[in-house]
Amino acid sequence: MARAFPDSLRTTSLVLALVPLLIAGQADAQYVFDDLPRLLPGRTISENALWIENPLHRQFREAKQVVVAEVDGPGIITMIHFALPQRMVAKPEEYRLGRELTLRIFWDGEESPSVLCPLVDFFCDPAGEREKLETALVNKKRGWNAYFPMPFRRSVRVELVYEGPVPPGQELWELMPCYSYVIVRQGIPIPADWGYFHAAWRQALVNMGKEDFVALEATGQGKFIGWNVTIRLPGRPGYPVDENAKFFVDGQEVATVELQGIEDAFGFSWGFPSEENTFLLTGFFPFQKEGAAAYRFFLGDAISFERSLRVTIGFGEREDPMFRRQFGKPGNELELSATVYWYQREPHAALPELPPAEKRKPTHFSWKEREQLPTPAELERSGVKLHFRCGRPEQELIYAQPGYSATILRGFSYIGWPFPMFHTRADQQEIQLAIKLPPGRSGILRLFMIDPDRFQGGRHQEILVNDKSVAQVKDFEDGRQLEIPVDASLTQNGQILLRIVNLNPASNAVISVVEWVEPAP
Repeated sequence: MARAFPDSLRTTSLVLALVPLLIAGQADAQYVFDDLPRLLPGRTISENALWIENPLHRQFREAKQVVVAEVDGPGIITMIHFALPQRMVAKPEEYRLGRELTLRIFWDGEESPSVLCPLVDFFCDPAGEREKLETALVNKKRGWNAYFPMPFRRSVRVELVYEGPVPPGQELWELMPCYSYVIVRQGIPIPADWGYFHAAWRQALVNMGKEDFVALEATGQGKFIGWNVTIRLPGRPGYPVDENAKFFVDGQEVATVELQGIEDAFGFSWGFPSEENTFLLTGFFPFQKEGAAAYRFFLGDAISFERSLRVTIGFGEREDPMFRRQFGKPGNELELSATVYWYQREPHAALPELPPAEKRKPTHFSWKEREQLPTPAELERSGVKLHFRCGRPEQELIYAQPGYSATILRGFSYIGWPFPMFHTRADQQEIQLAIKLPPGRSGILRLFMIDPDRFQGGRHQEILVNDKSVAQVKDFEDGRQLEIPVDASLTQNGQILLRIVNLNPASNAVISVVEWVEPAP
């Protein structure tokens, strides 16, 4: 009968039990713990680098490329550790190591690395933003640690390559990890059916209406054992979670494994949670404020392939076509990054070249750079006295002539939709907006509402002006504009109460733009 793990077991102890699971597919963790007393061949050694006790050629004082470990085989790497840079400890508010430093690992004298990715992303620490992370195979707190078992037969070389502007010397030494060690069990025979460890990183701005994000393209025999992924809609909060994780094995045109909904692919549902959750095998945390980062390790359910494996993220063939339409529009490109971990026989297909260090950073621009607002002159010429953008960040009232204003009485702001209309006010029961204007005015109440995500089957809502029903709206996925005449009898007290009432109990009511127009006589 299996026993529960004692509370005192830390991640490192658990990983010792998981090593055979990764390589040999052993799923009986209790057997592995019972096997710990067994005396094994070989000798454990360490390779040290980067700290001042080590030779200069193993520090960043003389070069931007440093070999941190070089060991003859056969053997197996059991742990890799990098300490935080001195500058990060001394001035944490000023400096953080990012993607300018890459990790490269070469097996058996190969010319093309089997591991090629930014150091921080290798440790499920995308762009180096995490302070703490604890998973079964990597963790971070004042240092980065990895426990992937990495067997080799003839040799291994582990390198760090800095690709930023600082020249070798004291300053660069302070910016780089200040100490490293690689633990190797040397002199043990490597079974013929053990693969070599591989890891690669990619990042791209993707038009999801036309293409999927490609996380991995591998050829040969192997198995996929995990990844970490980020997803963002650059420039504003919110991102769709309706993309699927797709695994195409051995050239198949239909995904062998397809996990529907990106959050479900990492063990969550109904979107990622508002707070971070970092478990041993799956986890999520906010990334770059408006995005998400997630990881998952496939230990008991590694995805095997005999000839090739292609891993992508994109909308499913049977997903609502609305998603491709909305996220295929210019300005709605999603930025994704992924570090993928797998084992395979050599030779491997060349890993994708990393872009220049500056281009590895998350893409940044403001929604203001892409927003297209009418000018005051344009509004005045068309008779608009009030222009109100519901839910727009920072400022909703865009234009108002003296004596005109608008106030939201009920309804929350949401800004996660695709451009051009990425903001709205919403409420499960009804939205209320009070419009102030000079008493006795007549005009046109112009409303724009859009239902781009067709939440819970699509929105259905009723429009009321001063409690008088004037319209019902449904099926407005591509947007609907209403022009509602309002005579002077409804404005005698100098105010209009606009209500948007939800008629679909499973959904909510929304409205994006409200204008008051007084056509020229």
